[in-house]
Amino acid sequence: GPIVAVYSGTAPVEAAQESRVVAKVGGEVRQILVEEGSRVRAGQVLARLDGDRLRLEAAQAEANLRKTEKDYARNLELQKRGLVSSTAFDGLKYDLEALRASYDMARLNLSYTEIRAPIDGIVAERKIKVGNMLTVNQELFHITDPDPLLVYVHVPEREMRKLSPGQLADIEVDAVPGTRFTGRIALISPVVDPATATFKAKLEVKDDSGRLLPGMFARVNIVYERREGALQVPRSALVEGDGQPSVFVVVKGKAEQRKVTTGLANGGLIEVTAGLTAGEQVIVVGQGALKQGTAVRIVGSTPAAVKPAAVAR
Repeated sequence: GPIVAVYSGTAPVEAAQESRVVAKVGGEVRQILVEEGSRVRAGQVLARLDGDRLRLEAAQAEANLRKTEKDYARNLELQKRGLVSSTAFDGLKYDLEALRASYDMARLNLSYTEIRAPIDGIVAERKIKVGNMLTVNQELFHITDPDPLLVYVHVPEREMRKLSPGQLADIEVDAVPGTRFTGRIALISPVVDPATATFKAKLEVKDDSGRLLPGMFARVNIVYERREGALQVPRSALVEGDGQPSVFVVVKGKAEQRKVTTGLANGGLIEVTAGLTAGEQVIVVGQGALKQGTAVRIVGSTPAAVKPAAVAR
């Protein structure tokens, strides 16, 4: 039957993108437009602050700018007639540029009273209430983008040749028992961490049901090889001795020891690539004390890939 080779590891589930939204200006929270769990788009307004003071500052900056623009236009005509010195005219020009910058800064600060989402995603956490007095750089919201979800598995360097982008993986979490999510290796790190002798594999996980959430602890099984029609026996049937492993098979009612070559292993089964043929009976209980030629009788069967198993008598 089919058999797969699997690398297993554990890692937390992470969001593809996340952002901590902070206040760029201080002020009182006047309105909150989203709640935890709300889906938002980049640029969407999340909350509004009291902007009365900043509106007045912007109006004052605009008035100063308009006054200086008129002075500049008047002095431009006088300067063309030679009635104003170049030094005085240049000073007025620099004043005009400074006032334009001050006006732009006042408008920018006023725009910051509308707290906007920097990315598409879901509001994972709201840390403010209406009426709160905010300070600059205070954290307001936490937004995550769960499409796709990511799992970063740190794999021992000896496994590097087995894994490659595109390989599939089963993802299981305790919070959703009995459910397997499908992941795919999106990226293999090209470097090995010398401190841990591991490299990082990035897996993307799609979950349209919304049950898999960032922060959940995941068990990851990456399938790196698959073979169809593989001859398999229970691991318990192997007799490990010096050198090559062996199994006992039943031949005309007696135990015969065979050296075997094994391949892929998955769970309780292991592939046998040489030493056995399909249909032979393999002893799975008591074989550790057997000797060549010991008489045996069949007392039951197991769902092994080969014929019904035998027990040493």
